[in-house]
Amino acid sequence: MTTLAPGANAPLAQGPLTATIGFTPVAGADLDVSAFLLDSNGKVRGDADMCFYGQTIVANGAVQLSQVESGRVVFCLDLDRLDAAVEKVALTATIDENKARFAAFPHLALSVSGGIEAPIPTQDMQETALILGEFYRRQGAWKFRCVAQGFAGGLAPLASHFGVEIAVPTANPPTTPAPAPAPSARINLSKITLDKSRSSISLEKKGDGDFGEIKINLNWNRPTTSGGLFSGLLGRSGGVDLDVGCLFELQDGRKGVIQALGKAFGSFDNAPYIHLMGDDRTGATRDGEWLRINGKEWHNIRRVLVYAFIYKGVPNWNATDGVVTLFAPGQPPIEVRVSEEGGKLGCCAIALLENVGGSVKVSREVRFFQDQQKADQAYQWGLRWSAGSK
Repeated sequence: MTTLAPGANAPLAQGPLTATIGFTPVAGADLDVSAFLLDSNGKVRGDADMCFYGQTIVANGAVQLSQVESGRVVFCLDLDRLDAAVEKVALTATIDENKARFAAFPHLALSVSGGIEAPIPTQDMQETALILGEFYRRQGAWKFRCVAQGFAGGLAPLASHFGVEIAVPTANPPTTPAPAPAPSARINLSKITLDKSRSSISLEKKGDGDFGEIKINLNWNRPTTSGGLFSGLLGRSGGVDLDVGCLFELQDGRKGVIQALGKAFGSFDNAPYIHLMGDDRTGATRDGEWLRINGKEWHNIRRVLVYAFIYKGVPNWNATDGVVTLFAPGQPPIEVRVSEEGGKLGCCAIALLENVGGSVKVSREVRFFQDQQKADQAYQWGLRWSAGSK
């Protein structure tokens, strides 16, 4: 086992490897870990050179964010497959919205398969962003260095260090065209939270008018045991069954529903261009449930109402601590929490996606209804409903 202090380096064995970031979770402070692919100047070449929770596979699979758990993040890397222009791969950590300092984390370390350990000395560390370590080329071979370099201002100075322009969209974009940006990478890293003070935002359209694959994730609190307070709150012993679904309306007037109840999983490549990826009945799948929207076909979609409903268990949204996050390539993740107002009804309309002049307008809803049919009536969808099962 080789233990590296900050500044120290070690050679790497050839072939695929894993890099694991382990840390002690801190309540109220989310730790986001990313990988930057850097050229000889230490800069990214574009948004495809960053691997993070909104873009988990880059460089044709040579760098992958493969596992995210509480207190543990794993990257899989095949450095020999990287483009020759990539000289370094830097692994970084940032504290979301600067809600804490790294001094609050009693344990933070990076380990590389093959026996390399790099503990990060966090005692008295007041920074909110860190370069943990970096893989770099030296005389045709790859080596690893423990860096532990901090940035007091959080994400913005860290990103600027790598030549990244942090794009922060506004709810009401200017009507006049903005000046052309400097020739640096424009990558949206900042998470956007829609709440009562900021209730809507529009996704930035790419030059070709293609939004790519829009992914919508529903995640919620997992009970750690089969009993106890949490299970009592939810009214069942095995964990709550929280499901994601949506109502859709296409431009040609067709309407429908996507949800596991009734096995209406939809289709990504064909109408309605929306697909539900399975059904997590217990919350055992750590990354929750996913809806996929084919952004290449957004011109065929008029509106989508994303909702969650409690299939089993006593409705108690505060206990679920549910959150829906929307991911789109090159865009900041957009987050809506469904438990802010609580609510004792079984269905929550979370977000409304509307085609406004070809753009994707995302509006926070967070309205509670007895069931999906009541939500349908409130939003005037006009579907005919019948009892269904999984």
